[in-house]
Amino acid sequence: METMAEIKWNDRFNLGVHEIDKAHQKLFSIVNKLIAFAENPAKQQHACKEGIKYFKSYTVKHFAEEEAYMESIAYAGLSMHKSLHDNLRDKTLPALEAELEDQNYSLESVQHFIGICVGWLTGHIMVEDCAIVGKNANKWTHQSTDTKMDSIIKAATQGFKTMCRASVQLVSEHYGGEGFKVGKPLCYRLTYSFKSQQMQQVYLVCEESVAIFTLNNILDMEIKRVDRTVIDAMKMLSVQLVDYVNKYFPGDIKYTLDKTDLLTFDQFSKIFYKQAPACSLLFNIDNRGYVAMCIDSIQK
Repeated sequence: METMAEIKWNDRFNLGVHEIDKAHQKLFSIVNKLIAFAENPAKQQHACKEGIKYFKSYTVKHFAEEEAYMESIAYAGLSMHKSLHDNLRDKTLPALEAELEDQNYSLESVQHFIGICVGWLTGHIMVEDCAIVGKNANKWTHQSTDTKMDSIIKAATQGFKTMCRASVQLVSEHYGGEGFKVGKPLCYRLTYSFKSQQMQQVYLVCEESVAIFTLNNILDMEIKRVDRTVIDAMKMLSVQLVDYVNKYFPGDIKYTLDKTDLLTFDQFSKIFYKQAPACSLLFNIDNRGYVAMCIDSIQK
């Protein structure tokens, strides 16, 4: 696993609320210990177990305190912020813990765990929590309705199951652009236009391990590395997946695929950092790797 730099606490992250700031500083310290120990194979299993234990406690006690504070100041973004808390506590942490145990703390599962932990610090504390006291704007400014989100999750899950011929687990309903990848991920941006004068951009970020596993399953081959053929094949499968999701919804929605771009993960992250899309999902495909699916609609 690549060596990760130490994440240092900076006073600019302070909200000015003693109990909340104290909890955030403690979390920085815990994640730094995780990073240090995870680079030592003899200690990484113990470090991850302790990390999960701490995060479970953190997501109960600290989240309750933070939500109480937001309620006391009538924070307008409380509902969205609470849904981010609930997602980490009730979906992401259990999924990461199950992956670590199922894979016996493999390199890939440890990297996923560390990536999500670091992502929570950079994407939540430094952005969403600072937004509570007006230090910056929050990234999650809008979200799909629960009914629509449930439908998209169901359609995407079934689509991945059908195309990958594998089990699929939802890891997060609010994927924040964290660097979960092992190796260089394949990042596709599919741009569609609708008669309603809207454009829809769909981002699919796929770990190399998932691409190889999927194509070997479909083609009954023994592909061992990502080359141009794999990149192009996964691009076509990405288009088919989006078609599957769109056709899942009732009604005759007319849309046209305008273009498909291959992005680097850095390009994807920069786009994502400006504003989170209304739908941003992270899936574990048969414990082979992760795939993110992000959907955003914009006016022409």
